[in-house]
Amino acid sequence: MDIQHLVFNDAGRLRSVWRLAVFAVLTLVVTYVLFVVTDFAFLLALPRPTSKWFLVKSNWGFVVQSVILFSPAALFGWLCGLVFEGLPWRALGWALHRRWMRDTLLGLSVGAVSLGVAAGAGALFGGYSFSLPQQFDAPATARTLFASCFIFMIGAAAEEVMFRGYALQTLMRSWPLAVALVPVSVPFALGHLENPNVVPGFTFANTVLAGAWLAVAYWRTRSLWFPFGVHWGWNFFQGAVFGSPVSGITKITPAPLLRFTDGGPAWIGGGPYGIEGGAACTLALILSTLFIWLVPVARATPEMKRFTDGENPRAALERSRVEA
Repeated sequence: MDIQHLVFNDAGRLRSVWRLAVFAVLTLVVTYVLFVVTDFAFLLALPRPTSKWFLVKSNWGFVVQSVILFSPAALFGWLCGLVFEGLPWRALGWALHRRWMRDTLLGLSVGAVSLGVAAGAGALFGGYSFSLPQQFDAPATARTLFASCFIFMIGAAAEEVMFRGYALQTLMRSWPLAVALVPVSVPFALGHLENPNVVPGFTFANTVLAGAWLAVAYWRTRSLWFPFGVHWGWNFFQGAVFGSPVSGITKITPAPLLRFTDGGPAWIGGGPYGIEGGAACTLALILSTLFIWLVPVARATPEMKRFTDGENPRAALERSRVEA
């Protein structure tokens, strides 16, 4: 096998693994630089204690982090698609294509119901209990609901464009979905291991499974709006409504609608990591993945399918326009 065949595919394009490598290196380097520059800019503008509080201890830090993660992934996802595969911006899945709002709302519903299944399984087989607070603070709960809705929204958008954006899409053009989702789901899980209260084994396994779940949601519509809605709905209902820690984090939702208690065992309920740290979550993710895979609740438009079917999507798109 010659070097040229290792680098280029039969369509004369850079092979998907190299396209992914270029995207990953550019995105990671620029993301790191943006974090350094942002940190330095805040230190110049604010006293060190204030800067540290804003970026590390306040919820604004999650907002800044999500914007920094989103921007290079979206920019280089578009540029790599344009340069390596001749694809327009809308191929990335963020354009306001037909049914985008429906896909988002449907995703929110699927995410919320899936979280409800995990909560129900934890209550039935584990030690979950949910109750209203003894002294209901309506203003505090309203602030939690609105603020966390926004934070979880931009957080979900950032992670979707990083892992189910160009990275997954370019692999899907040459690999089966079951193979293509592995190189993006494993890093997705590794990125969560620095979170508080990680559960050995379950945190990694469940987050890999969540990456596969969201990849299947992308595959169903070939658009990021549906997996974005699923991701957003799961996190919001988990933290702001059911009161569970979200991937071990509680400060985003200080006054949730319900109070969550996990009386154990931890391998079912996840302990202080929250619902995502135990077998109740595993069951819910498997059932939800099968539901999205088997039940055509959402579907891809012909154009979005052409963007991800085959190693020369631009040529297929041009042929379809001629035929039309």
